[in-house]
Amino acid sequence: MDISVVVPLFNEDESLPELTAWIDKVMVENNFTYEIVLVDDGSTDQSWAVIESLRLQNSAIKGIKFRRNYGKSAALNVGFEATQGDVVITMDADLQDSPDEIPELYRRIKEEKLDLISGWKKKRYDPITKTVPTKLFNAATRKMSGIELNDFNCGLKAYRSDVIKTIEVYGEMHRYIPVIAKWAGFNKIAEQVVEHRARKYGTTKFGFSRFINGFLDLLSIFFVGKFGKRPMHFFGSLGVLSFFLGIIMSLYVLVEKQVLIWKGLAYRDVTQQPLFYLSLVAIVVGSQMFLAGFIAELLSRNAPERNQYLIEKELK
Repeated sequence: MDISVVVPLFNEDESLPELTAWIDKVMVENNFTYEIVLVDDGSTDQSWAVIESLRLQNSAIKGIKFRRNYGKSAALNVGFEATQGDVVITMDADLQDSPDEIPELYRRIKEEKLDLISGWKKKRYDPITKTVPTKLFNAATRKMSGIELNDFNCGLKAYRSDVIKTIEVYGEMHRYIPVIAKWAGFNKIAEQVVEHRARKYGTTKFGFSRFINGFLDLLSIFFVGKFGKRPMHFFGSLGVLSFFLGIIMSLYVLVEKQVLIWKGLAYRDVTQQPLFYLSLVAIVVGSQMFLAGFIAELLSRNAPERNQYLIEKELK
């Protein structure tokens, strides 16, 4: 199969018929063999009923329905597992991504031997409450990852099948899939300017909580990517630094007292010195951080149940 199109969705029953018809038209015109994997992330409208109806009209459409809302990353991860195409395209269900971009994305993946192409919505129709946080995240992610992309969070992306079968997406990590792919060894990452269309149906799902979650996930992915396989390097380094700083401060307090006694000058007891208690805290904290790093080194960061989701229905 040439192409798998993965579409995560939440309450998008109005846009689905138009989107799937548009994708089908593009595929037929370009003689692609394809499948459309629609992942219903616990919608409360008629999205699943629409998917069932569309399936009856087009056997290339597959559906997966979560019992509750898990988030876009969960929908993408499960959708990736279900794909069979050589090239996997992801797009949002709100018709703001254009299926007309698919042939060029497919061509570049195949001819340029790329691992991943991220869309860049150079001209956006989103409200400022969404565009400003997006620009901040993009700048921070570029600085942290060294990947020169202008729009990490664009829903329209193309992947070589090996990439999505290797990486794991969870939490709100869909924003940082290019970073995850790079750290997994897929370095052939490119960008393509794509059309961004004004929303035709429904309302945006972006909220303030996503801003907070995105920032926390950025910190998480930085830590996991840099120290996930060697947590002792992080906790151990800080622990040893804190421990020896505490030792030095305590020795300073003790030596200072002895010097003052030797010179016959007035002195304070060690227990009356604030620096002595700071040194004790530094020693204790350093020991705890070292032990935390040692324990983390022994444990796997991947809980086996982290990416298990309750699927209520499925159309294959």
